[in-house]
Amino acid sequence: MPLANRLAGRSDLAALLALYPHLDPNDRLPSLEQAEQRFEQLGRYAGSGIFIGLVDGVLTSSSTLVVIPNLTRSGQPYGLIENVVTHSTYRGRGFGKQILQVAVEAAWKADCYKVMLMTGSKRPSTLAFYASAGFEQNKTGFQFRRLPVRKEAD
Repeated sequence: MPLANRLAGRSDLAALLALYPHLDPNDRLPSLEQAEQRFEQLGRYAGSGIFIGLVDGVLTSSSTLVVIPNLTRSGQPYGLIENVVTHSTYRGRGFGKQILQVAVEAAWKADCYKVMLMTGSKRPSTLAFYASAGFEQNKTGFQFRRLPVRKEAD
């Protein structure tokens, strides 16, 4: 099955909210009204967006790219990828890698000098997934959190 991909539009928000529990079934989701507000805010960052993958019109995967303005590296922005998720029924078919590649290509079009992502997962399969998608594990990340760290499912 081929994966069609495109930028998400406001009309995709309900389907995105239905997809996100496949990332973390215990995560609290925003209301559709809140999601619309956040979607509008994301759109104000040039080059940023939520990329979705569809199989036969069904939303199966997504990733969010935020292009962040920067004053170093000759003023080139950098990209941050978050919320990479594939519906559990569609995993293992390469759709996650494809939607990540779409986000990376969009970052290059936005003149980003790098694209980064973080995962809290320690699972070898998750780390291997990101490595096989072309990401290098070569930095150390630190964070302050207001929400607890996600618990990994076995």
